[in-house]
Amino acid sequence: MSNEQFTKGEALYLQIKDILIDRIQNGSWKANELIPTEQELIKEFGVSRTTIRQAITVLVQNGLLEKKQGRGTVVKPQQLVGNLGQLKGFAEEVMERGSVPRSKLIRAEFKTNLYHEKEMLQVPEDAPILLIERIRFSDDTPVALERSCWPEEIGQLLMKHDLNEAKYYEILENDQIYLNRANERIAAMNATIDEADLLAIRPGEALLEMTRLSYGLNDHPMEYTRTKYRSDQYHYHIELKR
Repeated sequence: MSNEQFTKGEALYLQIKDILIDRIQNGSWKANELIPTEQELIKEFGVSRTTIRQAITVLVQNGLLEKKQGRGTVVKPQQLVGNLGQLKGFAEEVMERGSVPRSKLIRAEFKTNLYHEKEMLQVPEDAPILLIERIRFSDDTPVALERSCWPEEIGQLLMKHDLNEAKYYEILENDQIYLNRANERIAAMNATIDEADLLAIRPGEALLEMTRLSYGLNDHPMEYTRTKYRSDQYHYHIELKR
């Protein structure tokens, strides 16, 4: 690329900055990977070292790149953003960010002694419900601990699938089961020793806990999920109007 291909009237470093942002957003440059060296970028764009450094400095200041001592400049993993008011699963949020969702199953079993969960799901006292616990990843970064409970009928459907890979809402919709709405509660807490170990953080670090009760088209509860997110990897976006 030469100077002739840039738009006149806008600083070169800003135009290069936009090109580099596109590479991050479209996945050409992946999280935690080294970007090309200054010399390689100088050769590619045909500009001065000062221009390249200005573009990179802007991206470092904006939290998209990070300079690593002795390594170079890497793409900084971006926080997942949950939008309040939109009913989405973790996998959908991760894919919208251009990352790859995956899970690690901790356990999946039918239980009869989860009385609070059964009350929330409006399940009879003697009926079992399915408990699934998973670690949720964005690319290779552990982001959340997910504990979900489902009525027996839905649980039997989910158990037919590989729960390390399963996208719950997609499975249900393929079986003509649709979510209508959900209530969520958000709270802050600190990671226990076990939670910190599973999420690769230090004990006591801040977690964002989201509790969701989802309803089907018949307005009957069908999902009760408690998810604990790493606060350095996830935040909520809320749009307020007046």
